[in-house]
Amino acid sequence: MEDTAPASEGAAYALARILAEHRGGDVVVLDLSVQAGWTDYFIIATATSGTHLRGLARFVDDSVSTLGLSRLNRHDTADDDEWILVDLGTIVVHLMTERARSFYELEKLWFLAPAAKIESPTGAGV
Repeated sequence: MEDTAPASEGAAYALARILAEHRGGDVVVLDLSVQAGWTDYFIIATATSGTHLRGLARFVDDSVSTLGLSRLNRHDTADDDEWILVDLGTIVVHLMTERARSFYELEKLWFLAPAAKIESPTGAGV
């Protein structure tokens, strides 16, 4: 398998910055290129509500093609969803409510992966 991590890195950080700009909370990029053979990066962001969750997913969808990526999964989002997973192949975006993020603790599950916190451009969190 070819090394896709360097090509994915720029796109992962660009998507993470987009999420932070749109008030995604506690945005983190996990580098899984060594730990996982099926993806290179996880991006995790917290949404404040179901509406915010769906809005963040739309911002990701709107940015995918300009970054040279394509979405591999598609599903309808219900009003009570607490986690939206966007599979871009080499990048997997996890948009979660605070409750879901606390329950699943993906950062603890992938604790060996180097993590980078992405701050919002204004420096203010959600």
